[in-house]
Amino acid sequence: MSKAERTKEFIVEKTAPIFNTKGYAGTSLSDMTEATGLTKGSIYGNFANKDEVALASFDYNIRKLRAYVHAEEEKAQTIKEKLMVRTRLFGDTRPIAYPVGGCPMVNTGPEADDTHPALKARVAEALESWKARTIGFIEEGIRNGEISANTNAEQAALTLMAMIQGAILVARSTGKVEYGRHVMDSARKYIEAL
Repeated sequence: MSKAERTKEFIVEKTAPIFNTKGYAGTSLSDMTEATGLTKGSIYGNFANKDEVALASFDYNIRKLRAYVHAEEEKAQTIKEKLMVRTRLFGDTRPIAYPVGGCPMVNTGPEADDTHPALKARVAEALESWKARTIGFIEEGIRNGEISANTNAEQAALTLMAMIQGAILVARSTGKVEYGRHVMDSARKYIEAL
């Protein structure tokens, strides 16, 4: 890895938690220089603008989240256990260990929706990837008889995603963790009923 590549990676590693916590609009150049210890020129010598740093930071946060979730899914013995992983990891709706600040899709999606088309596209890609993985699990469960054959895999995947994301959003927005727990309990019951 070249020095320039290492510097870019360093900038992303240091700014990703800030973008995930403060959002795109809330993250300033001062935040970035303070986190990295680099000058504006050093940051923008490696990235064309704040947009590039934000996109790279989102991608980094998604990679961290996927690695964390997928490692837990690999430990699961059954398809339903794999589907339960996110309800367990996010069940208390506190920010998880990786990435710092919690779920990048919940944090970034609402902000980027009307303000940042490129970031919105990245969130959509992440959600589509999660949906595809969940559909794959459900279809495998149907094939092996663990999940009812009349289950619509896409509909079930989208329902689970909405319940999990909604639980996190409601709990964090209201400051009432029990709201999120109630929704996650419903998600677990939904999985069991598949």
